[in-house]
Amino acid sequence: MELLTISKAAKKLGVHPNSLRNWEKRGLIKPVRLPGGQRRYSLDELNRLLQSGQLTDGRETVVLYARVSTKKQADAGNLDRQMERLRQYARENGFTIRAEFTDIASGQNQKRRGLANVLKLAEQGEYKKLIIEYSDRLARFGYEYIERHLRYCGVEIIAIAEKEPEDAHTELVRDLLAIVTTFSTRLYGARGGKKVRQGFRELIAGVERDEKTGKEQKETH
Repeated sequence: MELLTISKAAKKLGVHPNSLRNWEKRGLIKPVRLPGGQRRYSLDELNRLLQSGQLTDGRETVVLYARVSTKKQADAGNLDRQMERLRQYARENGFTIRAEFTDIASGQNQKRRGLANVLKLAEQGEYKKLIIEYSDRLARFGYEYIERHLRYCGVEIIAIAEKEPEDAHTELVRDLLAIVTTFSTRLYGARGGKKVRQGFRELIAGVERDEKTGKEQKETH
């Protein structure tokens, strides 16, 4: 059983340590007491309480959602860092975290488990705000429809960052290629679709070369 200090437990739940002390007085959470009297909190118990939504102190409840496109990005720690930035925002703004959901999938994938849970809790009225890093973390295409549905459920979306990361361009190209692959195969079959995809790759490569050349020319003037 993994035990956390009160500061780490509070960070995990996205609250101030005093909230844990108040919940202990109300019987909502029971820490383990060490021989020296220090409080320790079971990680399993914290996860259970986090998912149950029992721990609230009158503040607005929020859900955090993070997404990366590939396992390689997740393995590099991108997903964890993204989620930690969301937790920090929630803590700094005094929100109570109802749940955290993540996906490793394309932004155009409509069958993401994490996204499905986000929508399910919204439909059940379990939270008031959804915190994401960028709008495309929620959906690459069709973001407006998800936003409208969440608004209907009484949920506001908060995107905490304005400027997208540098690898967002690569991710967008990957998503566009997936769309081209799907439709070119349907229209022209496997062989014809392959030629279309190759042409699309060459077009993107040409655009990227032109952009790079333009930047280099600006820097020299």
